[in-house]
Amino acid sequence: MIAQHPHCISIMLYKTVVAASLVASANAFQAGQAIPANTAARAMQIEMAAKQVPHGGTLINLFAADKAAVAASATKTIAITERQSCDVQLLCNGGLSPLTGFLNEEAYNGVVETMKLPSGDIMGLPIVMDTDDESIAVGDKVKLTFEGTDMAVMTVEEKWFPDKALECVKCYGTATLEHPGVRMVAMERGKYYIGGKIEGLDTPVRDFPCATPEEVREMLPSDKDVVAFQCRNPVHRAHYELFTRALDAPNVGEDAVVLVHPTSGPTQEDDIPGNVRHKTYEVLIEETKDTPSGKRTKWAYLPYSMHMAGPREAIQHMLIRKNFGCTHFIIGRDMAGSKSSVDGEDFYGAFEAQDFAKANSEELGVVPVPSLNLVCVGDESSFEYVTAEAAKESGADPKKLSGTKFRQMLRAGDEIPEWFAFKSVVEVLRAEWK
Repeated sequence: MIAQHPHCISIMLYKTVVAASLVASANAFQAGQAIPANTAARAMQIEMAAKQVPHGGTLINLFAADKAAVAASATKTIAITERQSCDVQLLCNGGLSPLTGFLNEEAYNGVVETMKLPSGDIMGLPIVMDTDDESIAVGDKVKLTFEGTDMAVMTVEEKWFPDKALECVKCYGTATLEHPGVRMVAMERGKYYIGGKIEGLDTPVRDFPCATPEEVREMLPSDKDVVAFQCRNPVHRAHYELFTRALDAPNVGEDAVVLVHPTSGPTQEDDIPGNVRHKTYEVLIEETKDTPSGKRTKWAYLPYSMHMAGPREAIQHMLIRKNFGCTHFIIGRDMAGSKSSVDGEDFYGAFEAQDFAKANSEELGVVPVPSLNLVCVGDESSFEYVTAEAAKESGADPKKLSGTKFRQMLRAGDEIPEWFAFKSVVEVLRAEWK
């Protein structure tokens, strides 16, 4: 009979597989060569097992002391999109440290072409405010509002026509509208970008209650490694096994914890709605909180808008989680990847994001943890997750259930096997998602 949670063998199994992965060569992606460390201090951050140093050295807080006075200083008011509101929120609470506002043209060009801010700090994707408003001019103080919430006041320092084609090629690896990120840049963003500092006023109410970096850091251990796991879908069994076993990786310290940090902003059109995803996470937290793995798992939610930019977005996720106190970051297969809307072909290789993250990890000061390729073997009541390699060596037949088939079974009311999904998560999806 096969044990359901074979953690007694998982440490040795993980170390064998990941050690081999860590010696893989890294491929540069559009930004040119791998970016070397520019100071010894950054290299030392890789080894630290204490609470992570914020990107750039200081956790930024842009919320104004006198919010009423700042709000009254605005000369214009514009309504921003949900995507823009996520950037504003992360700028204000320090999630995008060391930034103190939206990038000006020089900084934007530097990030696009070399992934470098003027300070020399690495950044995967440019943080920009776009507009079609012809009346906005340098010197304006623009109040940024989202669904009735006055979020910030931006002092416009520059306004320019960006080279969007170059931005797409450098950041997404392509300029075709078949890529969702390219469509966003070309068709959703306005023709102008405006740069300048912002002063925070308030935070909108979202489907997910999003804790600030300072709040998340307070709930993390001060002397242990923290491994971040990014997701934008409900967590099923394979995901759970993946991020809990990451704590056994050879480059993760003893007694580390994992921070599961789902994104709560816009994702892809066919993704499950945010309010439903939030409910699935909450019931899973309750179901697993008293288990050995659950006791080493922390949860928080991130107001972030996905770009599906593959390797460059992996760097962005690592940077943000660094500001939230994480020392390590799990890089899955084809992380933040996307497929062509025409022929369904992948834009990035399965391990391209992993290789790119490893190439730039020393500069960034976050240790990438490659995810294991896990499969489930056994029967419906007695099963375990092992690596695909281990299953092949033992002659075990991996169990299979595609995402499409899972959704069909869910809608038809068919029983979902427990080896694939948690009962509590399935119940939420049946009740809330059609």
